[in-house]
Amino acid sequence: MKDRVVITGLGVVSPNGVGLAAFLEAIKAGRSGIKFYPELKELGFSCCIGGMPEISEALKRDYFTELQLKDFKSSGILYGCIAGLDAWKDAGLAINERPDYESGTIFGAGTSGVEKFREAIYKLDDKQVRRLGSTVVAQTMASGVSAYLGGMIGLGNQVSTNSSACSTGTEAILMGYDRIKAGHAQRMLVGSCSDDGAYVWGGFDAMRVLTYKHNNDPEKGSRPMSATAAGFVPGSGAGALVLESLESALARKATIYAEVLGGEVNSGGQRNGGTMTAPNSDAVQRCIKKAIANAGIKAIAIDAINGHLTATIKDVTEIENWKIGLNLMADEFPPINSLKSMVGHCLSAAGSIESVAAVLQLKEGFIFPNINCADLNEDITALIPADRIPQQLVEKDINIVAKASFGFGDVNACVIFKKYKNK
Repeated sequence: MKDRVVITGLGVVSPNGVGLAAFLEAIKAGRSGIKFYPELKELGFSCCIGGMPEISEALKRDYFTELQLKDFKSSGILYGCIAGLDAWKDAGLAINERPDYESGTIFGAGTSGVEKFREAIYKLDDKQVRRLGSTVVAQTMASGVSAYLGGMIGLGNQVSTNSSACSTGTEAILMGYDRIKAGHAQRMLVGSCSDDGAYVWGGFDAMRVLTYKHNNDPEKGSRPMSATAAGFVPGSGAGALVLESLESALARKATIYAEVLGGEVNSGGQRNGGTMTAPNSDAVQRCIKKAIANAGIKAIAIDAINGHLTATIKDVTEIENWKIGLNLMADEFPPINSLKSMVGHCLSAAGSIESVAAVLQLKEGFIFPNINCADLNEDITALIPADRIPQQLVEKDINIVAKASFGFGDVNACVIFKKYKNK
């Protein structure tokens, strides 16, 4: 029991649902959160669609004080704090009056406070340094989200932000898992967030990796594993999970969503076909194999895969890597889905939002549908049967889910979640 790490709280801020109940309903229904944004068209973007969570001013005030919200412009920190605080509350944990030295956070981010940074640059260029305000540093520093969460909750253990492109959220889970497993903490709030908008998404538009074909029908724009996939749709938000030692969770009679069995983080070193933007397939396959070995399971025990699958030409490569990494016959290959079909690619927030979805599948007994892929890519169906890519909700009791993320810089992370059983 001492070596087991479980999930006792979840929080999510997603383009298709803010809060656990709304998100669960959306993913089961296959509801898209992708919308058209006129401001992107005005700025000359090719891709004018994206996924941004809808946060009202009233909702902000449920989490932040008026003083905290003064001149506050960091969307990523906003999303991360809402998701993180929701997960903490969902776990039945209180805000601490004194530092809780057994609880910490590893909460990832790709960028922080881009809008705030832009505002600061204009003020500095206009020689208005004294008008910058006192929160520019906190909103723009890389570790801004973990610093905010650490102060809001009163965390006294490790309080850090990791950053590994699209692998960030999945990596954060494994970093928190390792800390509890090593006996350095009882609880770790883990997850990741991403800023949104033109100043984050512009570089991807310039790279021509975003789809430009669905500005008039945004909900159909994100098409993982589809023959007509034409690039990814940018998204944003945050996902959060409370990881806890099984001993601690049982002692306080916490609800347990699932168990973290282990995983693997590695890099392809941008060698053997791997580049800044493309994966080294050998490294991806090794990551999958090592994750399974570290979790102490056999590949055949995996009931579902939540893939990275971004709706680019690399979807075929990913399926091939899963097939080789699992070393299963085609008819043994588990069902695979991609949340990106509904929310787009949430960049540094992707791994954590998608992990929340994966854990909900275990807890509630279902596999959420892939949308927008009725025209499955024939190169993918040559590798695995079409029925392994569910396009309708599957109500099914599942025991083990593998979730992986692969990021710019040729970095990989794979985590194995299991339905909790007290044995």
